[in-house]
Amino acid sequence: MDELDNKIIRLLMHNARMPVKEIAKQVNLTSPAVSSRIHRLEQEGVIGGYTVLLHRPGEEKRVEALISIQTTGAAREDFLQLIPSEPQILQCYRVTGSYNFIVKASCAGIDELEHLLTRLQKFGSTNTQIILTTPLDRQLSL
Repeated sequence: MDELDNKIIRLLMHNARMPVKEIAKQVNLTSPAVSSRIHRLEQEGVIGGYTVLLHRPGEEKRVEALISIQTTGAAREDFLQLIPSEPQILQCYRVTGSYNFIVKASCAGIDELEHLLTRLQKFGSTNTQIILTTPLDRQLSL
């Protein structure tokens, strides 16, 4: 990857629907050259897909939290089957340490978070940290 690839990736991260012609103009390449670079980056796995970031109505009022969960061996499979059906759960990580999973949740309010915690506590003990702000989010930068 060179600096032109990095510029193309940054442009796509800002707007994944940006036309190739516009990207080419901004990086001083021809459209076929940009298309070729994008295709190569996709083939190499550097670009893993294109996505839509949803801004939920009332998002500023949402409560986001990191919930650590220590499941028992018997409950682990049931927990893993439940989490895809919980729309508040954005991510789930299998981790080392005192807990064996950490989930990131986004809830409409404290009541919804409390209901989610009640459902998760059926699988084991939990520890919850409410996210106040996100000073750095590298998901959207290169």
